[in-house]
Amino acid sequence: MSIKRRRKMQRKGKPMTNIALLGAGGKMGVRLSKNLKQSPFTVSHVEISDEGRRRLREEVGVETVDQNTALAGADAVILAVPDRLIGKISHAIVDHLKPGAAVIVLDAAAPYAGEMPERADITYFCTHPCHPALFDFTPDVDAQKDFFGGISGPQGIVCALIQGPEEHYLLCEEIARTIYAPVTRAYRCSLESIAILEPALSETVGATLALALRDATDRAVSMGVPADAARDFMLGHLKIELGIAFEAFPEGKFSDGALHAIRQARPLIFRDDWLDRIFSLAAVKQSVRDICNPQ
Repeated sequence: MSIKRRRKMQRKGKPMTNIALLGAGGKMGVRLSKNLKQSPFTVSHVEISDEGRRRLREEVGVETVDQNTALAGADAVILAVPDRLIGKISHAIVDHLKPGAAVIVLDAAAPYAGEMPERADITYFCTHPCHPALFDFTPDVDAQKDFFGGISGPQGIVCALIQGPEEHYLLCEEIARTIYAPVTRAYRCSLESIAILEPALSETVGATLALALRDATDRAVSMGVPADAARDFMLGHLKIELGIAFEAFPEGKFSDGALHAIRQARPLIFRDDWLDRIFSLAAVKQSVRDICNPQ
């Protein structure tokens, strides 16, 4: 069924799919539950913790159901659970799924690490948010404050059909667009591409360098620079520097002085082979294994 036809039927108020949301009362689960509540999907919320069930009642206004009951009628199962638990939970529920059901994971780590159980008659689908982009400017003040996305900040998403019939891609993408709404762009990728994006690009590199920038700012403060001045100076310059690096504005370019500083700093901060070491597929594989099986 095409997305256009599905959306037409949704506008008529006809629920298209029964969804079992596992981990519904967690931090991610509550976010998803709020968006799914506004959708035409029929959702069964599964949460094992008392605190999670309380959050669902108070923040979303829904009650939970027994896991086996939720799974029995599920056309799609969303695993809103930590990466390290996805493999374990998938193996526990796989025999309870009806043929043709779709299992949707929100991160590539577990399937890319080979943690998912084998069953040929179900679909595996991976989706992950890009989060609202730094240079996607919007006049909506609330959207500007939505750092994570899924509330009012528009964002892109990445999706991969790991196994299953082609028509299931359309259904699962529609679910992904719903749980991460508002979504402006949906990129179809391979599972391996999503694993390269996270953890390698966004966490191994992005998050590490973000903390390094904070460490450098704190060092400047320890040397006598006023903390507020250091923060404003760093964040303001980052807006320009990232804008130049990612070609966000055509007139942007680094000054001769900045280029000289960059040439001097690169060998001090980075090894010559740092990109090869981080982005080799062997390194990506090891990273996702470590994420799924922390020591």
